[in-house]
Amino acid sequence: MTEREAIEQLTSYKRLVARIKVLSNYSVGAGITVSRLNEDDHLQELHQRLRGMPSYMYLSKREQQLETVAHTYLQGKYPTGIKSQQRAIASVGQDEEDTKLLQELKRKIDKVIAARGYTIRSDMDEVLERVSELQDLQAEVKRIDGVMEALEQYKPDYEKLLRWRYIEALSARETSFRLNVTERTLRRWNTVAVQEYIKLSA
Repeated sequence: MTEREAIEQLTSYKRLVARIKVLSNYSVGAGITVSRLNEDDHLQELHQRLRGMPSYMYLSKREQQLETVAHTYLQGKYPTGIKSQQRAIASVGQDEEDTKLLQELKRKIDKVIAARGYTIRSDMDEVLERVSELQDLQAEVKRIDGVMEALEQYKPDYEKLLRWRYIEALSARETSFRLNVTERTLRRWNTVAVQEYIKLSA
């Protein structure tokens, strides 16, 4: 990272935070926001952990029946997308009981699709792009916060300088006044502070 890139990263901080706020409140239909979809990733992680446990520990008897019939008719092929899962489930089973279970499973998947707003908003590519952008911006802000927190631990004045000068966009005069140093000292500190930021960011 160059000195210019470090300064650009710091000066863009507030814009990143503002963009995160806008993306978080972006509606994808049915009262679902992008931030809610992003939170669903945590639910998926939970589901993955649950898959490592015996299903009888967290599924009811009826749910276990649905799970069994799904495994039987999917034949070991498990699509990742909710709509792909819906298409993969057969409508008719080998007997009447299997058919009832398969149709019930399809209805449950239909409810999930409707609840997530997929039936209302067909252009999911745009939604996924916004979720991806939100995650990238959140990761970037988290990185900046982490570097600034680390810098504050051993050079608190440098952290204040970078925050006031670049994130808060204060003038050199105002920043030097707050730090109780001359502008000449501020310029010297500024060079060192940016270099420390770069080292911590590496």
